[in-house]
Amino acid sequence: MRTDEPAAGDDRPAGGEEDALLVLTAALLTPAQFPGALGDDFPEACGRLRLPPLPHGYGLILGQDGAGARWTVVVDDVSLVAVAIASWDCGMEYELTPAPRAIVATLPGWPLALAVAAPGVPAPHDPDLSGDPEAPEILRPPSVSGWGPAQRRLGADEVSRQWNTWRAEFTEGEESGAEEGAAEGGERTGKGTTAGDRTEPVTEEGARTEGGARAADGDGDGDGDGDGDGGRVTSIPENTGAFVAPGSEPTAASVRAALAEARAYLDAPPPPGRIRSAFASEKARLLRVDGPGWSLVARTDDMAFVLLDAVPGEVIPVERGPRLPDLLAGLDALAARS
Repeated sequence: MRTDEPAAGDDRPAGGEEDALLVLTAALLTPAQFPGALGDDFPEACGRLRLPPLPHGYGLILGQDGAGARWTVVVDDVSLVAVAIASWDCGMEYELTPAPRAIVATLPGWPLALAVAAPGVPAPHDPDLSGDPEAPEILRPPSVSGWGPAQRRLGADEVSRQWNTWRAEFTEGEESGAEEGAAEGGERTGKGTTAGDRTEPVTEEGARTEGGARAADGDGDGDGDGDGDGGRVTSIPENTGAFVAPGSEPTAASVRAALAEARAYLDAPPPPGRIRSAFASEKARLLRVDGPGWSLVARTDDMAFVLLDAVPGEVIPVERGPRLPDLLAGLDALAARS
């Protein structure tokens, strides 16, 4: 694609081969779909890119110019970007070329981490804006060297994308725990160990526990059936996401507090995008819910998983107790849907 006609806020000069953007990937930035790395909700995600949170949202196109510099093109033609992403997900080629009038802004840098690069140009690097004192801050993805809100949301995004794999991991752990517990005379637990070594999963009603980022080459199916990585949050390679039950009363209390905050959304709806709902099956939806310090992933016909800022790298299962179905149904009714 070309961006020869700069939009408002575009810091690149018009004309020249450097204005031809080599598209690497794209993402949606709408109330129903946006990269979790950008924020807990749609307004926060827009704020990371210095964009107003318009109801229809935006499409983000990430690529390199002819000199290899990283740029993010923001467009208001959301449908065009959605078609491109769907085509790539199916392994089909699609030339993503928005009309110049659809370009809202061209921002320096990338807000998301990419492991790909355009062929035939220098390696990806930040553009040199040193000669422009009014140049905007260069966009950069969140660091993966530690654990914090962005990493927690990235982990939740991964659980959402790979729901079937994570759900199967939990089922296998329960079955293994039952077998080991029967053999050793102990109680079955959620991780395949005996009681006192690992606790049962948290239940939504608060029962006390005891014991201790799609590329343009079409790579990625997004159907929740992807290959697992032994319970790792693969989006965060430096913070292995262990698939565990709480293990301590403080952790279980933090999970229950997160669930209570989620339930409070039913009385006081949060900002757009903090509750998102996607198709899971003809009779179920897949929920992504975020709040201060926590993320929840759940299927409306099944259980939930919680990630916490305070518990680095851990994915905590929440079993389907008597109150969880009503909570998930209520959240789904409020959700931005895709």
